Amino acid sequence: MKHGKKYVEAAKAIDRSKQYEPSEAMELVKKAATAKFDETIEVHVRTGCDGRHADQQVRGAVVLPHGTGRSVKVLVFAKGAKLDEAQAAGADYVGGEELIPKIQNDGWLDFDVVVATPDMMGVVGRLGKVLGPKGLMPNPKAGTVTMDVTKAINDIKAGKVEYRLDKANIIHVPVGKASFTAEQLTDNFNALLAALEKAKPSSVKGQYLKSISVAPTMGPGVKVVANRY
Repeated sequence: MKHGKKYVEAAKAIDRSKQYEPSEAMELVKKAATAKFDETIEVHVRTGCDGRHADQQVRGAVVLPHGTGRSVKVLVFAKGAKLDEAQAAGADYVGGEELIPKIQNDGWLDFDVVVATPDMMGVVGRLGKVLGPKGLMPNPKAGTVTMDVTKAINDIKAGKVEYRLDKANIIHVPVGKASFTAEQLTDNFNALLAALEKAKPSSVKGQYLKSISVAPTMGPGVKVVANRY
């Protein structure tokens, strides 16, 4: 893959064979973000898990201390008093059964996170084929299937991010924007790593987090020390 001049210049400042301390990695990754827009800084973690086994799945969510730097649109499936509660808590869209055809037939997907009360999961389940592949299906482990819709919305708006293994057993999570300070990015990174450590499946043998790198949307990656996790 051919990279542009800016990418090549940014890559020169990074020693590809070295694993950097988180704070140093964040300084480098900020310098590597040279696009005209405010690039997202994403953490990529290669794990020693085998996601084909149910007892080695890693999935959950963490509220980043400094948020993600983007505004998130929340859709809440609820009924009765919970609809009013969701609206009062700042949900962008609330509703029930009537939203199914809008999503299924009209392709409406103008939201980033879906929250549902447990009594609505029968309804939301019908959207599995649409929401599932996009990673939008509510899940109790991620705190998006809950009766406490106020807490769920507040956490999401405050910068809650989900983490989960992909098919290659890698976890990809945004930890902020290039406009953040290196300290803010480091705080967010440390909060994510602490959550991943807590979520370590007991059945994983050998090193749990094999390699960690951070990268801006358009720039080169920086390796972070992984052997302490």
